[in-house]
Amino acid sequence: MHTKVDVKRNDQVKVISGQDEGKQGRVLRVFPGDRKLLVEHVKMVKKNVRPDQRKNVKGGIAEQESRIAISNVMVVCPSCGPTRIGHKMEGDKRVRICRRCDATLDK
Repeated sequence: MHTKVDVKRNDQVKVISGQDEGKQGRVLRVFPGDRKLLVEHVKMVKKNVRPDQRKNVKGGIAEQESRIAISNVMVVCPSCGPTRIGHKMEGDKRVRICRRCDATLDK
């Protein structure tokens, strides 16, 4: 099943609900099938890591991001802040736009 997701990698997003509400960060990875994503410095969890000489990894307790539901974040428009996403055609390309100020969110 292919799921259409409006949030892309490297988008700036703001968490609107959950334990990390109010935090902002960059999207590191999107999982469209699960409707989840990884956001930089959001929903940090501790993970026990085994030492590995080949990968030059020290053992111990490491912190890493955990996945967060797409419904709990909003894309941040550079000019007007967190906003919903719309779409429009520019030539033969479909681009994402800010619903508040109609600015394009795609570079």
